[in-house]
Amino acid sequence: MGSGDGADETGDLSTGEADAVERELQGEAETHGLFSLLGVELVSAREGRAVLTLPFDERFTNLANVSMHGGLTATLVDTASGFALRSVLGPDARLTTTDLNVRYLRPATNDLRVEAEVVRAGRSMGVTEAQVTNEHEGERKVVATGGTSYRLFRGEGA
Repeated sequence: MGSGDGADETGDLSTGEADAVERELQGEAETHGLFSLLGVELVSAREGRAVLTLPFDERFTNLANVSMHGGLTATLVDTASGFALRSVLGPDARLTTTDLNVRYLRPATNDLRVEAEVVRAGRSMGVTEAQVTNEHEGERKVVATGGTSYRLFRGEGA
């Protein structure tokens, strides 16, 4: 993944502030209907990085084979990226996806883990990169990579 500094124009959060933001984001993830349905877990969200997991479930596989549906992979990339941005902007930040791309590299036949990183969080746009992995033949392998861009809404009326 990229080596961007992550927090352009967002300010550095103290450890206590980062902990509070992460707790609030964790609470949101735990009560979100779609995440509950799918079994998505927010492992961490701080300092411009977020990690999510999704357990393998045969109900969510492709019709033609037993790999996870690519739409779920795309959902993970988008969701982890949003949490990564909100980890530097704060939980009250508002954003909307303007671009999402996913490159599928191999079938996802096991539990998925996505790690997203903020490349840039400017005044009105945020950009992230993400990597989705799963256990494959005893090793953690990349099954997809992706990235997002977001329109950021800040301040009063955001």
